[in-house]
Amino acid sequence: MLPATGRWPLPRVFARGRRRADELGALDRAAYRAIATHSTPRLDRSLARLSDAADHSKLWLAAAGVAAAVGGARGRHAAVLAVASVGVTSLVSNVVVKGLLPRRRPDRSGAEVPEDRWVRMPASRSFPSGHSASAFAFATAMSTAIPPLAPPLYLCAAAVAYSRVHTGVHYPGDALAGALLGTAVAGLVVHAVDTRHGGLATRP
Repeated sequence: MLPATGRWPLPRVFARGRRRADELGALDRAAYRAIATHSTPRLDRSLARLSDAADHSKLWLAAAGVAAAVGGARGRHAAVLAVASVGVTSLVSNVVVKGLLPRRRPDRSGAEVPEDRWVRMPASRSFPSGHSASAFAFATAMSTAIPPLAPPLYLCAAAVAYSRVHTGVHYPGDALAGALLGTAVAGLVVHAVDTRHGGLATRP
């Protein structure tokens, strides 16, 4: 039914949603500036190197190769599942979501991010973090197939996601969204493999 005024309240709903989005954006930018101005000289170069290692999913492809080489049949299954999850996640993150949500990259000079932290600033849009999405996709898929690996894999994924904020190329919200996206997409890939191949992805 229509409200008593005879008008749909959609403009007010949209206005409230926009205000909340603005508040979250302001909080996100404040967190970015806080990280930028907090001195961590012992971490700066290590996190920059970690961020670079995850470019083009090199870190995850190498880890999948190791799993396939030394993990027997289970390791090979896990590697295929993880690489497939990273591939699908990269497509969804970098082509679909970034195409829909044109968020600009942070101004790391204006935020005074120390240059010792800097890595190459991508030309792509900022939201979500593709590095974070791929990291959590890999961790989710690999740990589904080999559960004991979950703690170190998720710890490494979180470190990669944080490194993208620490180096100044993403806002914290970008990294968080990427983590959620990667986890969700990998879960769907695992489910699809299980459905098609009778539990292959999660077979002990």
